[in-house]
Amino acid sequence: MRPPTSVLVSAGLVGGYATARFSGNRQLGGLVLGAAGAASAVSWSKGVGPARAAGLLALYVGAFGGSHPLAKKIGAWPSVGVVTAGTAAAAHCLGDRPARRA
Repeated sequence: MRPPTSVLVSAGLVGGYATARFSGNRQLGGLVLGAAGAASAVSWSKGVGPARAAGLLALYVGAFGGSHPLAKKIGAWPSVGVVTAGTAAAAHCLGDRPARRA
């Protein structure tokens, strides 16, 4: 059984930042971020198809990038929390929930 991708993206964004911050090694944080993103992309591709997987992966990468300027306005941890909440919600709604049949 695979974990929901909403959990994976949360672990990637929060875990990647925490790893980089507390280890002092940005590359190690990037490894955590990348591994969670790759696992999510594989799951999305199998579950909802490559087009939606590409969109969700773009959102994940964009959330990482967007957290940096947002952190200058609201602080690092609040920024990580905001982008993680939005990305996890999108992953849940668009990538984890089974599609409804009409």
